[in-house]
Amino acid sequence: MRDRGLLGLYIHIPFCSSICNYCNFNRGLFDAAVKDRYVRALTAEIVRTGAGDAADTVFFGGGTPSLLEPDEIGGLIASCRGAFDLPPDAEITLETNPETVTRERLERFRAAGVNRISFGVQSFRDEELRRLGRIHSADRARQAVTAAREAGFDNISLDLMMWLPQQSTAQWQESVDGLIDVSPEHASLYLLELYPNAPLREDMARAGWSLAPDDDAAEMYLWSMARLEEAGYRQYEISNVARPGRESRHNLKYWTDGEWAGFGCGAHSTRVAATGTVRSKNVSSTTEYIERIEGQAPVTVEVHPVAAHERLEDALFTGLRLAVGVDVHALGDACGVDVWARYGAQLQPFLDAGVLRREGGRLRLTRAGMLVANEIMSVFV
Repeated sequence: MRDRGLLGLYIHIPFCSSICNYCNFNRGLFDAAVKDRYVRALTAEIVRTGAGDAADTVFFGGGTPSLLEPDEIGGLIASCRGAFDLPPDAEITLETNPETVTRERLERFRAAGVNRISFGVQSFRDEELRRLGRIHSADRARQAVTAAREAGFDNISLDLMMWLPQQSTAQWQESVDGLIDVSPEHASLYLLELYPNAPLREDMARAGWSLAPDDDAAEMYLWSMARLEEAGYRQYEISNVARPGRESRHNLKYWTDGEWAGFGCGAHSTRVAATGTVRSKNVSSTTEYIERIEGQAPVTVEVHPVAAHERLEDALFTGLRLAVGVDVHALGDACGVDVWARYGAQLQPFLDAGVLRREGGRLRLTRAGMLVANEIMSVFV
């Protein structure tokens, strides 16, 4: 069996100070009393789950994890260190929104053990931020990055969203240049996805806002990747770039057939058991999660043993997101399947079109192929 690498730990914090009109994550408005109970429940789940397994990343996602007090984040990190074999140089990421932090608060998060900050900036244009329901400004985002530097953080990531309502290619380029100006070590650039009941859909209909044509979205994507490359970043995944050596160690586990344990409401886990790979999911409701922990009841509501063919399909699907692609020989050996024999005929048209490349035992998308990634990956689903 191929080495799956060290374990990643994901900790879900579901609280937000406001709800963005496009968001479909498992979250709710901040409530101090509920938060206190939730942190205690998280601690209990970590302690009762951990068995000393070796891990090398901790990722606080949400929601807005920076709404927790630094001491609370520090306590959760300490619980992880007590329950898992976590080295001193573990990557410990805290997702945050610019309006929730100050230099003093960031210094306290740093002292608590956080060594990587991920800011949800989304845009460096105030008009776009207002349309998304964000409560920070572009200047506030710049100030937050400066405060993080002053607090001692040397590993900062920023999120941007492209293809926003009424956004032109030139306006998107303005945000990319704004990101380059503040010089984070890492950046994630996402295409806006509108889920069916997103309030933003109603806002768009009411205001007459529209999305740019698909061709413009493709131009935005290709231009931004080339521009970031010129600025010293390396694209390592469809939506992610980094300075050399600053790739997200935690997120790479999701794309390289890795293993992770999730804690909190709605958190997912992928673990290797004696019988094979098992996926599980915690109960989504924050209140029910807390009540189950307090009542010493299981919080896992879904358990799915992963068949060999599912592992293969998922590993191909996620591995192709990486710029280096996926080693189909190693993966095929791990799953007992000849990948080329199974999928070669369906993949050949994409190889012929130049959007997919086969290089020795590796299969990878070209940058143009990343624009049609879903079509290519549908071969494995």
